Order: sequence, then C-alpha cells, then structure tokens
Amino acid sequence: MTTQVALVGGTGKLGRIIHAVIDELEGFEVSRVLTSRSDLAELDGADLVVDASTPQVSVDVVRAAVERGINVLVATSGWSAERIALVRPLVEAAGTGAVFIPNFSLASVLGSALSAAAAPFFGSAEIVEAHHESKIDSPSGTAVRTAELIAAARADRGPVSAPHVDQRARGQQVAGVPVHSLRRPGVIAKQEVILSGPGESLTFTHDTTDSALAYAPGIRMAVPYAVSATGVVVGLENMIDIGIRS
Repeated sequence: MTTQVALVGGTGKLGRIIHAVIDELEGFEVSRVLTSRSDLAELDGADLVVDASTPQVSVDVVRAAVERGINVLVATSGWSAERIALVRPLVEAAGTGAVFIPNFSLASVLGSALSAAAAPFFGSAEIVEAHHESKIDSPSGTAVRTAELIAAARADRGPVSAPHVDQRARGQQVAGVPVHSLRRPGVIAKQEVILSGPGESLTFTHDTTDSALAYAPGIRMAVPYAVSATGVVVGLENMIDIGIRS
C-alpha cells in the first residue's frame, strides 16, 4: 500500500527538496502539492501531511491535519517550545502524531547536541546564526532548538550568563541564551555556538554548503517515522542514537 502524502509549501526551496526525496522513497507518493495560499480542504484523504510552508501558515496546516486525524511532519521554521505547546493538547486529544524538525541536517543535529552536552561546563553561551537574505524568520528554528537544548542541559546549574541583555545589540534571548541572526547573500545556513569560561572558549560550527545533499538523509528518516509517530516529537535526534531526547 502506498502512503499518500500531501505536501504543503511544495513549490518552495525546501518543499522541492522534500518532494524529490519522497519521489525516491519506496511506498510513498506525493499525491497533492499545496502552496501557502491553497485551501487546506485539499488535505482530505491524505495519509501524511508534510508542511514546508511559512511560519504564518504552518500553525493552520498543523491544526487542519490534526482535525482530520492525519499525522503531520513539520519542516517549517519558527516553531519554538512555546508555540508547540499551543498545539500539543490538540495532537494528544486527537491521538495523532506531529513531528517537528527544525533542521534535517544530521551534522546540524549533532552540533546542537554537542553544544548542549558541553554547555553545563561553561558559564556563557551565545549563538550566531546566518542564513540567506530571503529567509523570512529570525532567529532560525535551528537556533531556537539549540538554545532550548542548552537551557535544558543547564537546568541544574541555572541559566547562562548574559550581561546587558537590555541592549538590543545583545541579540534576542531564547530560553535565556542570546541569539544573533545574520541575513545576507551568499549564505545558505551557518550556525556557531560559542561557549565561554575563565580563560578559554569552545565553538561548535555547522555550515551548510548544499541544502539538497545535507537535508536528504534526514528527510529519508523523518518521512517514514512521521507516518507512525504518536504525540508531539521534536527534532531529528529522536531518530538517531545521540543520547538526546525531547
């Protein structure tokens, strides 16, 4: 039996990459492609909804999928822990699954996990992320997820040191971690997590140089996983054994 996939945002950059990967997956077929302006009634009859729309539309896509009893894989950026908390009761009440993937890159997931593992050993942590100038949201979903993981890893020690956060140039605080966003041409995606302590610092850097090649392995893992998932799942780390679970 072929799993029928409704792909929302399928005409965008990430949507096209996801479409190409699903086309190669045995037992899966993209049966309908929606844009961010499509009538969500077109989701009717799908076995799985994959959302690669926009932050403004994404919440409506998730709700529409859950209301129809369809599992949803969310690839759209902009989903913080607070925003996910708003739809969690809907997902749990419906008995469906909603899988949120801030970044499909395996190296990015590892970078975030390593940053979280090291964070309790340093008093200071800051994130600098850069994306192409057409990315409409900031901070990136990856930066938000990394900051949340860092905060969770430091739960016993307390928040990172973040002096002068009242000054706008100090960045946006996410889970107590300062995040600085750059939007400039010539960049696909790059993130640096800078951990600092007395006399030394440790930096984890992830740089995406080819989106299609970087995201394809993660998409191949996430699409089949999302079909049978239950409840809310956040992060590709739930599908690989790196010792981090949401």
